[in-house]
Amino acid sequence: MSDLPRAVRIVEVGPRDGLQNQPKTLIVEQKAEFIRLLGEAGLRDIEVASFVHPQWVPQLADADMLIPRLATNSSIRYSALVPNMKGLERALRSGVKRIAIFTAASETFNRKNINMGISESIEVFRPVVERALAHGMSVRGYVSTCFVCPYEGAISKEKVSEVTRALFELGVDEVSIGDTIGAATPLDVEDTVGHLVALFPASKLAMHFHDTYAMAIANVYASLRLGVTVFDSSTGGIGGCPYAPGATGNVATEKLVYLFDRLKVETGISMARLQHAAQYIDAALKAA
Repeated sequence: MSDLPRAVRIVEVGPRDGLQNQPKTLIVEQKAEFIRLLGEAGLRDIEVASFVHPQWVPQLADADMLIPRLATNSSIRYSALVPNMKGLERALRSGVKRIAIFTAASETFNRKNINMGISESIEVFRPVVERALAHGMSVRGYVSTCFVCPYEGAISKEKVSEVTRALFELGVDEVSIGDTIGAATPLDVEDTVGHLVALFPASKLAMHFHDTYAMAIANVYASLRLGVTVFDSSTGGIGGCPYAPGATGNVATEKLVYLFDRLKVETGISMARLQHAAQYIDAALKAA
């Protein structure tokens, strides 16, 4: 195991990607408490909200109220998803310091998800990223359907790298590579991610796996062996993309922490406190 990295960074997406797909909507105080518990567990990169129009994601309509309620902690980086300039304006007013933008490697999926083609979405995000950077924000990029699309089938690694390059050229500092319907296997990871790390610094890539076929942990390990050290996950395994037929939840943060603990790879996360956060959000969703 000497070829494994000494430490990894986990990006917790439960409060955003986890809650956006739930049939029940939590109140803002419950979301704030969930985020507080995640911070206490040791998570230092937490995606807390979305500034997508409430009509499309009503579960996250309270982003403007939530972010100002979060405890200021210089060791924790909060971020929020932003779809366009109007969303950025809301993000700027909220005080959040990091945003995420999103597109896909599948033309069909992108049109169904955000009603734009890939190239069009890049152009929409260009002024958003410019303005965010000018205001001292940092920007992350997401690429969905990097392995298999529910509409187009297998996605080529060349298409994934083309979209990834376009996002880096906009000025994002990290690109998250998504297995949106959880259909990838370690061989797919070796092919696509191996191609990406030959073109871009592995430190600027993140992996976002869903666990539809219970392949997420195997895919995380395959990515780790390729030099990737940033992984997205959702405490309790909640959520996923509401626009991807057949997708199940994100890989659970607990599963990642267990894997890395057993591999002696540092995460800085307490499993006991993480499980407490998972129990809290599970109970809150059941009671809602």
